[in-house]
Amino acid sequence: MSQKLKRSLQSRHMSMIALGGCIGTGLFIGLGKAIADAGPGGTVIAYVLIAIMVFFLMSSLGEMAAHSPVTGTFCEYSGRYVDEALGFTTGWNYWFNWAVTVATEVIAAAVVMQYWFPASEVHPIVWSSLFFFLILGLNLFSVKIYGEVEYWLSFIKVSTVVIFIVVGTLAIFGLMGNQPVGFENWTVGDAPFHNGFWGFITVFMIAGFSFQGSELIGVTAGEAKDPSTSIPKAIRQTFWRLFVFYVVTVVIVSFLVAYNNEYVKQIDGNTLSAVFSPFTIVFSDLGFKVAATVMNVIILTAILSACNASMYTATRTLWHLGNIKQAPSFLSKINKNGTPIFALLATAIIGSLFFAVSFIGSNEILTWLINVSSLAGFTAWFTIALSHYRFRKAYIKQGFDVDKLPYKSRFFPWAPLIALGMVCIIVVGQGLSMFTQHDRSFISMLLEFLSTYVGLIVFIVMYFVYKLVKKTKIVKLEECDLGSANNV
Repeated sequence: MSQKLKRSLQSRHMSMIALGGCIGTGLFIGLGKAIADAGPGGTVIAYVLIAIMVFFLMSSLGEMAAHSPVTGTFCEYSGRYVDEALGFTTGWNYWFNWAVTVATEVIAAAVVMQYWFPASEVHPIVWSSLFFFLILGLNLFSVKIYGEVEYWLSFIKVSTVVIFIVVGTLAIFGLMGNQPVGFENWTVGDAPFHNGFWGFITVFMIAGFSFQGSELIGVTAGEAKDPSTSIPKAIRQTFWRLFVFYVVTVVIVSFLVAYNNEYVKQIDGNTLSAVFSPFTIVFSDLGFKVAATVMNVIILTAILSACNASMYTATRTLWHLGNIKQAPSFLSKINKNGTPIFALLATAIIGSLFFAVSFIGSNEILTWLINVSSLAGFTAWFTIALSHYRFRKAYIKQGFDVDKLPYKSRFFPWAPLIALGMVCIIVVGQGLSMFTQHDRSFISMLLEFLSTYVGLIVFIVMYFVYKLVKKTKIVKLEECDLGSANNV
């Protein structure tokens, strides 16, 4: 067995893998909750701001990944350009996040299947197990086959969004349906800014979670074909597709679905039924009688695509940790297909344990596992921005010409600094917004606050424990390793 990954992914695969990681229930269902929480105005502004932040982050990641195309990317970069302890903590935190996500996605897929097959007829564990082994099987093949499968799974989601954008635009102007909608849903009740500032902050966080997965394009860098050209191309493709699919869709939904719609008001964190999707609401209002059934198929596809991307990401992250000796070295072994087989099996075992606990009545355990990992995406974004800031400073400090970078991020240094600030606002706002719920006791809000931030606490503890044990220091700019990563 070797320790080298095969460079078989093209830019179209890389872009679709990233899209597969972040176009899912957050868009198809979560968008409805966003409209209900903040109204059309608050939702549109929140998603636009998050889209801008994601553009900054992807530009930062693109500059580093095009220069040093390695699997593990920002985990590797945070260790090279900031502190080895940060690289260690980011890597394990990120792996845990996606391993838990594998479990939650197969559970979600089983819930969706109950639309056709009630739990009284087929136990959910049957569907969870079936989908779990399907995803495991897909990841056992070569990365080229994985990339092709993920491409077509994501293509289904992308096609749905494109159709919705076309149909929704026609409906807004009265070219479909009975009459033009106009600004009716922007003026109903206390729209456009329902629930004021805290409603906006809540949706700011929902939008942030929806865009998580956009950084997956960096994880694919070590398997990119001709990375100096394919990575910049994939970065541009991914951002503009995300911008169109999210922001344009949000604008259309804001015109066609009122914040006080009876269905979107019922959406909570556990809602997976297509009946509550704003897509279903719009299609149904326009006379598409099978809208709920079709959207349920799309949502199932979205979940399986996200699960597939989660398994891939967790496996590559664990392989990277083994490759740099921050995890057992056997995890870095690769089979003849170019698959990190032991990292995949380890991730599969842990993922299966996570979803198994939910079926033996231990939902509280699963909830805490999810809470531990819930902020991992935001900490990853934080390390991307911080690593890029120091990478560019080190690049200049060591006498290199910035104009010769394969891909040059725009708006430096403001882009990474703004991204850092926005990530902090999201993370802090997530906790503070709980204390605005006056119908709850202080103790219950405090417990939820601690539950929400347990992942951040674990991250900080891991960082300082590793730092103390290994006696690591912040890497000086003139000592940052800017060259050897090119050959990893």
